[in-house]
Amino acid sequence: MGDHRAGGGEATGTVGPEVVASEERLASLVDDILTAARYALDTEFHRERSYWPKLALVQVAWQRGDAASRVALVDPLAVGPEPLAKVLASGSVMVAHAATQDLEVLARACHTLPSALFDTQVAAGFLGYGSASLASLAERFLHVRLAKGDRLTDWSRRPLTSSQLAYAASDVAHLLDLADAITGQLVARGRLSWAEEECAMLLQRPIEPASPDQAWWKLRDNRQFQGVSRGIAQEVAAWRERKARVLDVHPRMVLPDLALLSIAHSPPSTMAALREVRGLDPRHLRAGTDAEIMEAVARGRALPPEMVQVAQTDQVSKELRPAVALASAWVAQLSKDEHVDAALLATRNDIVEFLAGKAGARLATGWRSELVGAPLRKLAGGRASLAFDGRGRLLLEDRPGPGQSGQP
Repeated sequence: MGDHRAGGGEATGTVGPEVVASEERLASLVDDILTAARYALDTEFHRERSYWPKLALVQVAWQRGDAASRVALVDPLAVGPEPLAKVLASGSVMVAHAATQDLEVLARACHTLPSALFDTQVAAGFLGYGSASLASLAERFLHVRLAKGDRLTDWSRRPLTSSQLAYAASDVAHLLDLADAITGQLVARGRLSWAEEECAMLLQRPIEPASPDQAWWKLRDNRQFQGVSRGIAQEVAAWRERKARVLDVHPRMVLPDLALLSIAHSPPSTMAALREVRGLDPRHLRAGTDAEIMEAVARGRALPPEMVQVAQTDQVSKELRPAVALASAWVAQLSKDEHVDAALLATRNDIVEFLAGKAGARLATGWRSELVGAPLRKLAGGRASLAFDGRGRLLLEDRPGPGQSGQP
């Protein structure tokens, strides 16, 4: 395709995006980006009918000195994106928005992750913006309205229209300026190190999918499973997950959720009974799949209860549940008081792991230890209590120690 140009959105002074579709142009692009201390990156991909994400476009932006951002769109359907690994591993900071899925896509396409990351959605969370969209942050911090586009665009179709190219370019064209604006406010509030720590943690999270033995946790109403049904749900869901990975199809194409739930609740004991399962039709039972399902059912029946993997939230003891409820209520109040996204402060799993004394609990380390962990430790130890201040605000207050009346 060579060197193509398209409009770059509604920014003024931003050079239109180049569509990179040859090895020569990609090599030149990589060399150019390597001269910058940081770069913005986003990806477009599809995974509706596949297990693994299918990369359809890579958008990058970078700056030289005080010049306007340059934007390029790499077409992975025309040229392999692997050379971008050199940029990712260069030590430069990758600026992205809501980067979790982009990291998974890049790991598969380029076989590496960025050396350093600044996620604008995560960073904005430390200013009170919870899971904010790129468009809302760009308008709030930069007074820029991003180009509107169809979220359901099929990015795998070619050629892409000029409006699609402009929409794709707008995802990165303002990211560097947005990162600067957010950073300025984080510095003013003394929270830049918190955001940097959290962004670094994103790079430490497992990129590969969770264990197939945990796939049954995703099933709707999975907590309703009891006894042997749990083992069968675990084994059949794990079989489905492994098969979907091999075939690179969505797990529901291997076995619909309705059929899996029906099998777990009322496990078939014969092939004839399997064929009567609600949600199954002949296409799901071809090429020996019926025998594989029955084998998974048999494994589930024989699975010892202690071998069933249970979600962390289901493992909370009855004694600990009141403390978890109280702690969750206080974290919600702390989120309002500190203007920090509650999901960043502490998830329910974070609270459970901390109160249970799990090694490596997130609330026991880093910035969370002082802000969240220490007060919760006092609350759980009876050295603090929760009370309303008369205006609906929940306060965590120190309690008098032994032999103290609490009076001044």
